Amino acid sequence: MKVLLQRCKNASVTVDGEVTGAIEHGYVLLVGIAATDGEKEINYLSDKIAGLRLFEDESGKMNLSIVESGGSILSVSQFTLYADTRKGRRPSFTDAARPELAKPLWELFNQKLRDKGFVVETGVFGAMMDVTFTNDGPVTIMLEA
Repeated sequence: MKVLLQRCKNASVTVDGEVTGAIEHGYVLLVGIAATDGEKEINYLSDKIAGLRLFEDESGKMNLSIVESGGSILSVSQFTLYADTRKGRRPSFTDAARPELAKPLWELFNQKLRDKGFVVETGVFGAMMDVTFTNDGPVTIMLEA
């Protein structure tokens, strides 16, 4: 499982002209599920995301978690995080989970974050999405389990 985490000032996702999720400050999570992923990876990354200290304290140091900063989460499924570009010019996505596995795992991941008390907005699994956000910092971190 891979999560590209981006600290943001605001973010939204639109599908077919309709906003399906929007947040003010917090994290945009681009979430890739591998064919070998399961609940162990989901638990690890949801705990990691909840505990990371990526928000500035009164001294300007990244010392506060998303919980302490009162942030929200926008979660977007992103199978292209598993693109293999080592051969040729067209990426292969064979390491990405098939939709019938990836969708319930992505939904479980989002629920685990909600269970930790976060407001979690989402895109639409498998849809063509327009994701708009203002990266804060910028702070962008790749997490893997």
